Amino acid sequence: MSSLPRILVENTRGIEETLERLLPRGRQPEKALHDAMRYAVLGGGKRLRPALVVASAALFGVVGPSALRTAAAVEMTHCFSLVHDDLPALDNDELRRGRPTCHIAFGEATAILAGDGLLTQAFEVLSDPATHDAAEVRLELVRVLAEAVGASGMIAGQAIDLAFEHESVDRPGVERLQALKTGALFTFCTEAGAILGQADQDAREAMIAYGRNLGAAFQVADDLLDHEGDSAALGKAAGKDAAAGKATLVAVLGLEPARAMAQRFAGQAIDALEAFGEAAGGLKELARFAVERRS
Repeated sequence: MSSLPRILVENTRGIEETLERLLPRGRQPEKALHDAMRYAVLGGGKRLRPALVVASAALFGVVGPSALRTAAAVEMTHCFSLVHDDLPALDNDELRRGRPTCHIAFGEATAILAGDGLLTQAFEVLSDPATHDAAEVRLELVRVLAEAVGASGMIAGQAIDLAFEHESVDRPGVERLQALKTGALFTFCTEAGAILGQADQDAREAMIAYGRNLGAAFQVADDLLDHEGDSAALGKAAGKDAAAGKATLVAVLGLEPARAMAQRFAGQAIDALEAFGEAAGGLKELARFAVERRS
């Protein structure tokens, strides 16, 4: 697939405008913090995760500020994780989205604070009545995102990733690591649409299954790109996972079996949307893009 999916193209402007409006512009002495937060978020990227929120919400008839504010909260959360992952104490990366990483541009201390600021602002945005009229919907968004990114979700996945470096790990171990580190936030993105739309449990479970499988497909494709890709195209250093002894399905299974597994996950994501028919066409296209992309 040579072009970006329609979901990404159509939703980029609204997402960018919402992020631009919500991110702080500080005066001295906190200006460096706010500049670093804006640098980390507004410096490019496909906006895949926030676009997933907007598209999933639209499936349940939710459009406009509710979807866009939830999408912005997701992107803030995602960028928090990138800023912290890039730090010398973790992945020690110097390039992100084709630019110096946040700690290279602003220093480690400010980068840590910028990540903290982004994560906490995400919850501020979700809990604001401007995101949804119903307090129970806002509360559920906060609860599910906290679970997805906390010590039983994305952050747990990062801890497992550290523990597994240069260790022999089997396939179930890698799949659990990736389900937490990557898949949990993807699952929130798609479940959030059902939460915003106050959908029934069957529909919500279908969106959870879609997000979980999409996240798995995306991560295996990412591992393949790290192994085969070009740093200039990726906007970050290629080959670092193998050099660092990271636990990936490429390392465990080999290239072709991992590629087949990515396709299998994408197919399962598409199958999860069967009940929604043609209305879910854009989300299905996004699942195919996840495994066919080159960056």
